[in-house]
Amino acid sequence: MINTKIYNKLNYRKTLGAISNFKISKNVFEFNKNYGTKNQSAYQQSRSILNNPARYTIKQTTRFQSSIVSGVNRNTLKTVSVDDLAYFKEILPETGILSTEHLGGNNEDADLLKYNTGLLIEHLGNSKVVLLPTTTEQVSKIVKYCNEKRIGIVPQGGNTGLLGGAIAYNNEVVLSVSKMNKIRSLDTDSGALVCDSGCVLENLNTYLDDYGLIMPLDLGAKGSCNIGGNISTNAGGIRYLKYGTLHGSVLGLEVVLPDGRIIHNLSTLRKDSTGYDIKQLFIGAEGTLGIVTGVSILTAKKPSNVSVALFGLKSFEDVLEMLRISKVKLGEILSAFEFTDRIIMEKVLPILKKANPLGSEHMYYVLMETSGSNREHDEQKMTDFYELLSEKNLIENGILAHDESQVASIWNIREMMTYGLTSSGDTYAFDLSIPAYLMEKSIFDFSDFLKNEGLYSGIPDTYTDPKHVVKFISGFGHMGDGNIHLNVVVDKYNDDLTHKIEDFVFNYTKNLKGSISAEHGIGVIKPRFLHYSKSEEVINIMKKIKNVFDPNGIMNPNKVLPQ
Repeated sequence: MINTKIYNKLNYRKTLGAISNFKISKNVFEFNKNYGTKNQSAYQQSRSILNNPARYTIKQTTRFQSSIVSGVNRNTLKTVSVDDLAYFKEILPETGILSTEHLGGNNEDADLLKYNTGLLIEHLGNSKVVLLPTTTEQVSKIVKYCNEKRIGIVPQGGNTGLLGGAIAYNNEVVLSVSKMNKIRSLDTDSGALVCDSGCVLENLNTYLDDYGLIMPLDLGAKGSCNIGGNISTNAGGIRYLKYGTLHGSVLGLEVVLPDGRIIHNLSTLRKDSTGYDIKQLFIGAEGTLGIVTGVSILTAKKPSNVSVALFGLKSFEDVLEMLRISKVKLGEILSAFEFTDRIIMEKVLPILKKANPLGSEHMYYVLMETSGSNREHDEQKMTDFYELLSEKNLIENGILAHDESQVASIWNIREMMTYGLTSSGDTYAFDLSIPAYLMEKSIFDFSDFLKNEGLYSGIPDTYTDPKHVVKFISGFGHMGDGNIHLNVVVDKYNDDLTHKIEDFVFNYTKNLKGSISAEHGIGVIKPRFLHYSKSEEVINIMKKIKNVFDPNGIMNPNKVLPQ
């Protein structure tokens, strides 16, 4: 535990700023001053992986491809012909069109592969035409033509989604907004930013940094994801705890409708009570109602005082108590509270070629971030917080980081957890919203189910029966907002195993009145499970809305809604 007498003797400001070797009661807070810097090469490598996922080799079996994913729209939608391609060439320059020769080539041709492959390389599409417009007007012409010709369109941003929502499985046209990446305006007084939907999230933050502002969301894939894709999936991320949902921070949208009409609604007003708020329909719609081409979003003042800490705890009860205390003692400066179990830390650290930064293993880990603008005020809150943790003997070990390289190094561990899992085998990854206090129980219940089915020994990476196919089960997530990423890693996907796992997890979530998708959307994987989170009445209303906007069903076919 923290020795408060020793703690109070420390110069808190100096400690946070330098993080040179300091100790508090048996290494409870110890940070090697070289830890962040000597691992920068690994950090840069990992960011490169996120920016160029196709370069990262992982053991992953293709689960979803055109032969598996099909829907009722296939008999009404047509594929692109040579004449259609000729029309697109009238709208776009040569650099704006990627296609296989004479439309008879392979969907794995080098130019098309990155548009046909999902982030985790488990989604393989078969589009033979990728269009790369640079203006909203070009998008409008393309969409209008496709609607008239009944050609399916799959909108695509950075293609970092995990559920195949941006993959063309039935040879639809992929319309990528990645070249629509201009910043249109910034009101530095109000913080309202207007930009193209293809702007990369990290690039927006870099731009805003000069004005003392930040984006209200942050994701592991920030180096490659597009803001339009973030909005279309209603992405959450690590800043959700402080800045809330995109439904609150998006001020306006520019959208190309399925018939080619353009909705010009890039309002920068924070308050507008004039009837239906149409933009909300497109947030989380995953391109099924139209293509977002422009975004007006409320940015936040960049905190001048940011601290990151990593803790090791002995039990989930202690994690819960720490969360409760952090909300009371830290209040408005608490910006992230992430938890993970021991297994994921064991898997991700070797990939990053890092030792455990705490120097010891623990049952659970908490990554916590605080951000504010008044150093003295924030430090007093932190002091009170740590003293209470000490009194309650909640933490076994911990490190504090304040300088940029150390902060980045700790966050890097969290951002690479998905890759830590997938490098171990084929991964069933679930993105669930459930009450925080039930997160550990959900992992245990899932484990018990698989043991009872004879699929898991109950011991990670251990097989005591030929029927055992599960390597391990693990969980991590945004505990501050009740979002757990529940994962089961197996040797190889198979249909029977898939049905058993998915049925159990989604039924379990439904019984808790949770959500089967907290922040990753529905994509192509979850439409048939939508009824676990939405009532029949709500799903029918969603279908009617889809039919109003897209009666011909050309926009992102077979995604979001059950067929």
